[in-house]
Amino acid sequence: MPNERFRRVWGWADMAAMDRETRMCRIWETIQDIPKGSVANYGQIAEIAGIPRGARQVGYALRHAPKDLELPWHRVITSSGKPAFDPNSRHFRTQRDRLAEEGVPIINGKIDMSKYRWEPDLDELLWKPSATWDEE
Repeated sequence: MPNERFRRVWGWADMAAMDRETRMCRIWETIQDIPKGSVANYGQIAEIAGIPRGARQVGYALRHAPKDLELPWHRVITSSGKPAFDPNSRHFRTQRDRLAEEGVPIINGKIDMSKYRWEPDLDELLWKPSATWDEE
């Protein structure tokens, strides 16, 4: 969790004042940054996006993402390492297949978080160009 000075410098001082569109854009950008072969859970994405305890907001942002955004939604899983979809659903099968193509297996309904969890370091978070870098 960023300290108070870091939050002020980066404009995270007042989360309540952040509007929905800003939160959703931060979430989408964070999801875009998850590298192939890695996964992140809803709470982790919220923390990185600067939205403490915002796991449900990540789910909302995923459900309301524009189709042309082409988010790698399949890299987002629950904190227990499971896909959020029912194992008998089409979405589960799609997520399983996409992750398998990236070398991330789902074994007994779970992903080995110790092996595949995205662990960005501070340099990656601060200096890596955003997914929309070329579009700006």
